[in-house]
Amino acid sequence: MTVEIPRPPLKGKKALVTGIANEHSIAHGCAKAFRELEAELAITYLNEKSKQYIEPLAKTLEAPIFMPLDVSQPGQLETLFEAITQQWGRLDILVHSIAFAPKDDLQGGLLDCSAAGFAKAMDISCHSFIRMAKLAAPLMTEGGAMFAMSYHGATEVVPNYNVMGPVKAALESSCRYLAYELGRQGIRVHAISPGPLKTRAASGLKDFDLLLNEAVQRAPIGELVDIMDVGFTCAYLATPYARRLTGSTVYVDGGVNIMA
Repeated sequence: MTVEIPRPPLKGKKALVTGIANEHSIAHGCAKAFRELEAELAITYLNEKSKQYIEPLAKTLEAPIFMPLDVSQPGQLETLFEAITQQWGRLDILVHSIAFAPKDDLQGGLLDCSAAGFAKAMDISCHSFIRMAKLAAPLMTEGGAMFAMSYHGATEVVPNYNVMGPVKAALESSCRYLAYELGRQGIRVHAISPGPLKTRAASGLKDFDLLLNEAVQRAPIGELVDIMDVGFTCAYLATPYARRLTGSTVYVDGGVNIMA
């Protein structure tokens, strides 16, 4: 079977990227990679405070859709997808790069995590992806690709990752189940597991600098990855070149995950 692949391979594709906090965000790397391959972008910002940092990035990336999205606020996700439906009528790529846990619950051990904190971390960091996928799937009429950002702490104990370990484990499992449920529609789903990156989200982890230094020492390639490494991995997986790949947890970490 011959598949006609456009040049560039994402030309004309419509991509929704959520979770950009600033220019150093993993989601920003994804958006830049998609745009470089000529996809059209929809970009979200969390609130008015964050808008001032993200709006210049959205303009540089020529995103025709730029809207607020706080997945903890009822109705915002639906409003976003209504706008995408009205303006584009379809969607090809979805990036979920959203994670949150209350500071006290994140910085304490798992035994000390409150029920409310655990539930909030699970809702924002995991279940919001499921809700997003449910709204995106009907728009992926010609198939598509969905990505959720995980971390190695989902499968191995990473000191100080605490409640986010179980939450990311649930996210990775959700990706596999969604890949199964959506596969017949030509929709592929992957969890992406980047190595440690200097992002705003990571700054909330205790002793994160030690984690970065350890990653450099353990990585077979001897260096950290950056947001564009993650972005171009997602871009490749979104192209027809990867049309029969789905349900994977893809590590973009310089090989750290293979080391004992």
